[in-house]
Amino acid sequence: MRADEQCAPAGLEPQRGPETFQELARSQLPRLLGLARRLTREDVEDLVQEALLRAYRSYRTLHADEAGGRWLQAILVNAYRERLRKRARSVNEFAVANLEDFSLFRTVAEEDPFPYSDTLHLDFLGAFGREDVREVLLRLPEIYRIPLVLRHMEGFATKEIAELCDAPLGTILSRLHRGRKAFEREMWIYATETGLLKESP
Repeated sequence: MRADEQCAPAGLEPQRGPETFQELARSQLPRLLGLARRLTREDVEDLVQEALLRAYRSYRTLHADEAGGRWLQAILVNAYRERLRKRARSVNEFAVANLEDFSLFRTVAEEDPFPYSDTLHLDFLGAFGREDVREVLLRLPEIYRIPLVLRHMEGFATKEIAELCDAPLGTILSRLHRGRKAFEREMWIYATETGLLKESP
């Protein structure tokens, strides 16, 4: 069941008005914007606005005030997935063999981008700023990006992600595994393409 379709138990519906919704929205806005920016590079503010409008319309269905933040995030993810469906985006997956053959740890050690470093892998990771990480994320297919963002950046449990993505738990576990491998590979590609390693000490 979608987050914005959940109903409160009969007789226990909380009394909420525009003022309390505004407080919730204001407190969660930075987090919603951050989540939207990790999911898409286009129409970030429009996506957040759409999610807030949906949430306002179904605010009475929120079970508990303390769950408001996670509830809003779930609505935003649903809004994003519906946008993808409307655009008829096809599922884009990396070839499994190509992913499984890649090891960021091994590649960094073999290429040795910082020959005088005693902490080679930490220096490699330290070369990435916040926007670099976002750009790498946005290069991934949505089927990998959404679970990765929800699990590792927003703290959703794998079962929650499966419910949000309307996919079996095993499928989400597989996508998380492949997504991590894809993310590592794209980190290396991005670093070499952009000269990130040359800019680092």
